[in-house]
Amino acid sequence: MKLSVMERIHLLSLLPKEGNLVTLKIVRNLQNDLGFSEKENKETGLTINKDNRYEWKKDIQKEVDIGDTAKQVIKDMFEELDKNKKLNMQTLELYERFVL
Repeated sequence: MKLSVMERIHLLSLLPKEGNLVTLKIVRNLQNDLGFSEKENKETGLTINKDNRYEWKKDIQKEVDIGDTAKQVIKDMFEELDKNKKLNMQTLELYERFVL
């Protein structure tokens, strides 16, 4: 699945921080796959500004292999956000890609 810089940042920030052993191992792998290498940091100009917000100069798409179990973890995460009315406009497109 191709993901933009913003989509990767949003997914990284929303991944569960707690769960069972299987979930946490999947989350750890997702964090590695969604994270940014030094090369990508240079290429995108990714920085954190004084307000602790991410900024980048160039958006690049990265192909991230997200398996069925990882997709389910992400889907469950979005369904929980939806149930608790915690979705926002920034995550709506990702919600639609993983849940609908």
